[in-house]
Amino acid sequence: MDVTLLGTGASDGWPNAWCGCASCADQRRREARTPTCAAVDGRLLLDAGPEMPRQALRAGLDLAAVEVVAITHAHDDHCHPSFLMHRSWVTDRPLTVLGPAPVIEACRPWLAPDQEVVRFVELTAGDEIEVAGYRIRAVRANHHAHGEALNWAISDGSASLLYATDTGPWLPGARAALAGWRFDALLLEETFGIVDRKVPQHHNLESFAAAVADLRAWGNLAPEGRVVAIHLGH
Repeated sequence: MDVTLLGTGASDGWPNAWCGCASCADQRRREARTPTCAAVDGRLLLDAGPEMPRQALRAGLDLAAVEVVAITHAHDDHCHPSFLMHRSWVTDRPLTVLGPAPVIEACRPWLAPDQEVVRFVELTAGDEIEVAGYRIRAVRANHHAHGEALNWAISDGSASLLYATDTGPWLPGARAALAGWRFDALLLEETFGIVDRKVPQHHNLESFAAAVADLRAWGNLAPEGRVVAIHLGH
């Protein structure tokens, strides 16, 4: 399983283009972190915000090869459905779009009602689907985005990944929801850094570490499993 991080920033990116704080000033001397988005094997796209097409171009990712787009929730930095219209202008290759109800509702108007190229699959927490050679389980996120928000547990039969953004500390039932999964990689959001969490639906460094420790204690994270912080803010 090959994972490409197309963006690792929070919704406003890092630096925030409007901000003059020391953290943003420092980040301006480095590569800008654009909103969080990732690709698996060049075939499975995780989230699709407004900068996704340019993120893909910068990474050398051929979006024409993408077979599945799995969108975690309906906030704009993760779900910007205009990509469906732009895609429809140039290809009729089949595509599957996965997401909770608010995502599917937001995406449908961007395509003709009678089109048969894009298959929309509405998922809720606990659902599983096999698509394009992957087994994907919808896991409830500690987040709210015009309705349900999800994280994705993904397996290709030989390796597995947990894509967990946006979310705060694990909700009751998380351990049961992840039973039987052992992840080789964890992409976990960490929005607030060293400051106190402004809302409970995002991590800072303290709650990030606790969430990773929970997965290790539950046996869900392989000892050699890679942990990567995503959705980083200033």
